Amino acid sequence: MPNLVVEVGASSLEDDLGRKRLMYEQIGIEEYWVVDVDAKELIAFAIDGDGRSGRIWQSVVLPGLKTSLVDEALRRSQTENDGAIAWWLMKVFS
Repeated sequence: MPNLVVEVGASSLEDDLGRKRLMYEQIGIEEYWVVDVDAKELIAFAIDGDGRSGRIWQSVVLPGLKTSLVDEALRRSQTENDGAIAWWLMKVFS
């Protein structure tokens, strides 16, 4: 079973945040991300040992990764090419 599931939601955003989140809680996924395409935002949840999820702003599965960094990469994707974003991320992580 994966530790992290990522859904990309545009037309399915409501379902991703509702029914699918509850399904991932039930099967014990550790972390669940929903990319809100329209808002250029990552909505992330950690699922505890009791199967309940709560919003997080830093990944549990990928220690040190803040959701704000993913949000910034999503925003940059509107005006920059993939190479420029990759170069920016390399600088951030070095």
